[in-house]
Amino acid sequence: MRSRFILMLVFAAGLVLGAALFMYGFALPQSAPSLAQEMATLAPTPVLPGDDVFAQADAHDQIVATLYQRVSPSVLHITSRAQAFSPFYGVVPREGTGSGFAYDDQGHIVTNNHVVANANEVSVVLADGTTLDAEVVGTDPYYDLAVLHVDVAANGLTPLELGDSTNLMVGQSVIAIGNPFGLDRTLTTGVISALGRQIQTEQGGIIGEAIQTDAAINPGNSGGPLLDLRGRVVGINTAINSPSGGSVGIGFAVPVDIIRQVVPALISDGHYAHPSLGVQVAELGREVRLRADDTRQGLLIVDISAGSGAQAAGLQAADITVQRGRYVINGGDIITAINGVPVTTRNDMQLQLEQQAKPGDSVTLTILRDTTTIDVTVTLGAQ
Repeated sequence: MRSRFILMLVFAAGLVLGAALFMYGFALPQSAPSLAQEMATLAPTPVLPGDDVFAQADAHDQIVATLYQRVSPSVLHITSRAQAFSPFYGVVPREGTGSGFAYDDQGHIVTNNHVVANANEVSVVLADGTTLDAEVVGTDPYYDLAVLHVDVAANGLTPLELGDSTNLMVGQSVIAIGNPFGLDRTLTTGVISALGRQIQTEQGGIIGEAIQTDAAINPGNSGGPLLDLRGRVVGINTAINSPSGGSVGIGFAVPVDIIRQVVPALISDGHYAHPSLGVQVAELGREVRLRADDTRQGLLIVDISAGSGAQAAGLQAADITVQRGRYVINGGDIITAINGVPVTTRNDMQLQLEQQAKPGDSVTLTILRDTTTIDVTVTLGAQ
């Protein structure tokens, strides 16, 4: 009896103690949740976007896919062959590839000059795999443009529509189609990342309104079209800015307005006439200084071509002599502006002439002669 009483007493004490501990647990302050618990609580559960979002994405993809199907047959693979000299093997053949696009239904194809420069043979591969010999009918190294011609039926080439480069915008979607590394009709997409860039062509020409794009452009894309989403040509892919030679997201295209201006002359005349003042100049402050303390900027005329508009306008070239092994410059007009636009480099001068005038037009030069500033009207000739 006594042992049973002791067991009942211990059991009762345990109940009392358990109840006390349970109540004490409710009285304790609750610990703060961990960062992981908070993130788990706050992070939204991923949900599938609505159909309207996918509809917009599908519509964009459909635009690009349809454009490619419609336009890519007009983008052509160009192969050029030339003879090169090797000190070990003598004269050896050299082959290069590039891109081009159908300009009209008469068999004319537009590409870059550097794609076909110095080539002995040029061939064009059509979309159906047909290879045709091509004739180079005109080139313009300054703008890096060339026109080829192939004998093909009127319906054999579908010309691409030319757009308008004056209304382009940074951020606008563009598409490049070409043959990078010989991979036929490769499409890349991107945006116009800048406008009005100055780039120098392989022949030393300056393009002052080049289009910059992040659409991947690689060797072999040269001469291919840069297109807007409606399939209109807005430029011709010309160069990349890459130490490695591959695409790093900075490519350049000659704007279509230059194509409109130059290509018809290449077809009709075989060349494009560039405007010229008929002078040779030196850049003040960079190439020459007339005095040690001279801070003037402009273009010092050092030579004038006989029969040029500059000579007819009475411009004066500097008198240059050599004394004790040094050039001594006396006199000479300094060109400081063309049609009111300041010029300090040869590139400035050439860009102003290219963008504002053509051979036979007149321009107004602001001239510094001795200490007097005067305006002189000069009729431009052709380079």
